[in-house]
Amino acid sequence: MARLRGAMKWVFALFAVALALAEPAAAAARGGAAPPSSEAILRWINDYRHRPEPDRLPLLVNALSQLQAFKDSETCGAYIGFIAGVLSANPARAHVLIAKMVTIAPADRWVLVRAIAYSGLPNWKDLLTAFADRMPERRDMINRYLEGKLPTLDQIAYPTHKPGVLDKIKIALKIGGPSKKKVALDPSPQLIDVLWGYYLATGTYKPIGQIIRLLPLADDRDSVDNLTTGSAAKFTLASNAVRDLQLLSMLKWAVKYQPKETAKVLKDVIQTAEDVDTADMRKQSLAEIEQLKQKGPNSKRELTGMGEIGEGALAVGCIVAAAAGQVELGVPCVIGGASYSAGMQYMSNQ
Repeated sequence: MARLRGAMKWVFALFAVALALAEPAAAAARGGAAPPSSEAILRWINDYRHRPEPDRLPLLVNALSQLQAFKDSETCGAYIGFIAGVLSANPARAHVLIAKMVTIAPADRWVLVRAIAYSGLPNWKDLLTAFADRMPERRDMINRYLEGKLPTLDQIAYPTHKPGVLDKIKIALKIGGPSKKKVALDPSPQLIDVLWGYYLATGTYKPIGQIIRLLPLADDRDSVDNLTTGSAAKFTLASNAVRDLQLLSMLKWAVKYQPKETAKVLKDVIQTAEDVDTADMRKQSLAEIEQLKQKGPNSKRELTGMGEIGEGALAVGCIVAAAAGQVELGVPCVIGGASYSAGMQYMSNQ
């Protein structure tokens, strides 16, 4: 049931495992020095943005590849974000770093392609083109990024406005048909993973600002996926701001420039961090998600009792939906079987 426990501990733990295996190789090169303790590894990760060591990135990526950490695309978002962040912060060394990472298993090179595209470097397309011959198995993926058919980290489908009465009627009765979808990254726990990885690598506001823009989804009562994503954004910001005072300062600065509905949720995040009361936030989020699963979307419940539509019109809509095999009245929710990130899985088991 739960999707929201633990916050960023899982990110640190995953990187710790990778670095624990990578360090012996580095130690051998240094002449057999003893590998650092797990506490030292965690400290290195947490302090990376304060004391960057970009030259260690290829060692980390090669170790992760050997661990088959890139096997599941839904559980390695933080790694992709971290690689992208390091490349972004080191534009002059990006080519050298990529050249040392491209030696990983061919099946894992999709991670490098995506990280380069997500880096936001002005010459990211040139870098993909330069390394295309060394990643021939990912040529089609590279071409789709170059042609704009795959989204970058600057193309996130942020929530816009809450649907009004007419919008909900159109959704429920399937009026208007599907609109052409823009090339964009849909909000998801995996996307949040990527953004946190980027922050760990850079310590910059940009990925935090992108997570903040997902906060209105925490008030979504029509989609389990959206509510889960918004709640994850809210909870991870609060729990990390408890320990990261620089992050807390960022949030306090940012709240003054947010739209009303975003500022409302962000103020709750800030207060929770200051009061160190993330447990209550977690319980509330879990309860809201469970309620949405059990009762269904607000739009569906609201339409059931709306006199404006009329029982006859609603009945016709139900018949049409049933005939088309859409017995959910056109407002489906993913209740079971959804794939969530390693972060969400980790938090649900704590």
